[in-house]
Amino acid sequence: MPQLSSTQPTVLLTGFEAFGGESVNPSWLLAQALDGQVIEGHRVVARLLPCVFGEALQVLDRALHEVRPSLVLALGQAAGRSELSLERVAINVDDARIADNAGARPVDTPVVRGAPAAYFSTLPIKAMTAAVRAAGLPAAVSQTAGTFVCNHVFFGLQHALAGSPVRSGFMHIPMLPEQAARHAHMASMSLVCMSQGLRLALQVALRVTQDLQVADGAIA
Repeated sequence: MPQLSSTQPTVLLTGFEAFGGESVNPSWLLAQALDGQVIEGHRVVARLLPCVFGEALQVLDRALHEVRPSLVLALGQAAGRSELSLERVAINVDDARIADNAGARPVDTPVVRGAPAAYFSTLPIKAMTAAVRAAGLPAAVSQTAGTFVCNHVFFGLQHALAGSPVRSGFMHIPMLPEQAARHAHMASMSLVCMSQGLRLALQVALRVTQDLQVADGAIA
C-alpha cells in the first residue's frame, strides 16, 4: 500500500461531496480548510469521500492505508443542526430516506454483515465538546448519526480500526449560511467558526490521546 513519505504523525480528516441537490458540502470545505495545517505536532491530511454507500468505505479504506493516521475524524453535513455535533455511536444499519449519489437507497441493510450492532466513538467527545463551547462556539454530543451515508462511514471507520490504537470518530456540522438562505428557518454556521471549533476539538483529542499514551508507557 502507498504511504505518505513524511515521518510526521498525521490526522486524517474526511469530508463528503455535495448531495441532496446542494452544490457544495461544508464537510469537504471544512476538511480542506485544515488540510496541511499542523496541530499538536500532527499534520492534517484531508480526503474527499463520495456520498455513495459502499464506495465511500472503499475510498476511506484506501485513505487509511495511505495516510496511516494517528487519529481520524470523519465530517458530514447535517441539515437542521445548529452546532458542531460530536457523534457518540455508529449503528450497523443502512436505512436511507433519500437516494445516495449513485441512486442507491438501501433499507434495513447491515453496513458490515456479521459485525457488532454498534460501535462507540473512541475520541474524547465530551472534552472536545467542552473546549469548543468554552471558546463561545456551539457544540454538543449527539446520540445519533442517522442511518444515511454519514453513519455508514462512521460505522465502517470504527469497524476498520477496532482493536487498533488509532482513535476515531465522526462530527456532523451545520449548513453554511449561503445554503441555509435557500431554506426557511434553517440553522447555519460560517466556515470560519466551524474551522475554529474543529481545530480546538482536534487539539483536545490529540492532547488526551498523547497523555493516555504517556500514561500507558509509564504503567508498562
